[in-house]
Amino acid sequence: MSAIPPGAGPRPLAGTRHTGRSALVGAVCAVLAAALAGCGGQDPDAGTNGVGKLPAAKIEAKARAAAQRADTVHLSGNVVSQGRTYRLDMSLAKDGAKGELTTKAAAFQLLRVGDALYLKADAAFWAGEKGGGSGRPNQAADKLGGKYVKVPATDPVYKRFSGFTDKDTLLAGLLGLHGKLTTGERGDVAGTRTIRVTAGAGSGGALDVSLEGTPYPLRLRRAGGAGTVQLADWGRTVDLKAPPENQVVDYGSKISGKG
Repeated sequence: MSAIPPGAGPRPLAGTRHTGRSALVGAVCAVLAAALAGCGGQDPDAGTNGVGKLPAAKIEAKARAAAQRADTVHLSGNVVSQGRTYRLDMSLAKDGAKGELTTKAAAFQLLRVGDALYLKADAAFWAGEKGGGSGRPNQAADKLGGKYVKVPATDPVYKRFSGFTDKDTLLAGLLGLHGKLTTGERGDVAGTRTIRVTAGAGSGGALDVSLEGTPYPLRLRRAGGAGTVQLADWGRTVDLKAPPENQVVDYGSKISGKG
């Protein structure tokens, strides 16, 4: 009997080797997918500052501390205070602020440099402030309309509006949440990922805190429907300087018709 020539025996079917390798890879992928699914999928805190893993009270505390340490912030939105609704667009710094405040009756600019407060409004606003009641301009108010009026610290106007230019005072009042704190949904504010802290099941306000970088508060829904504000530009320089002298009117002398 003749010897069997080398290589003449049965050969594996074409593609069997590749098919086995693909099956092995598929099995490994299936195991990994199952493991990830069992762990809840991708970690929602991957790439964040980690505050999303903290209890609600600690998230709020970190947000407050970050806000207090920051030198500046830009605040915009609606605030209801003592029955009045104010629209704020203010850039706040440690030593002053500038921006615009709008009420149902008027819109005016506020500027504080150190202790000096300047208010720029039309004549109708000043007529109303001096007890005219109708808000119609008069000769004294005409001198103030459209000018930066330097308001004395003892004047009721100063006391009413200076709080809107004080970063620490304003934020302390706005950032208060009332009731039991719980963590809410994740979202984003202006493209920045956030975690929400809710108070009193929502009735006590809600605060959206940044999950990126420093855990700054980025949006606040105040308790009782008292307004919603956004907080941005944390730490960005605010250029504060007194207005040109020819644009400033001395409140005390001009409003009384003197000088």
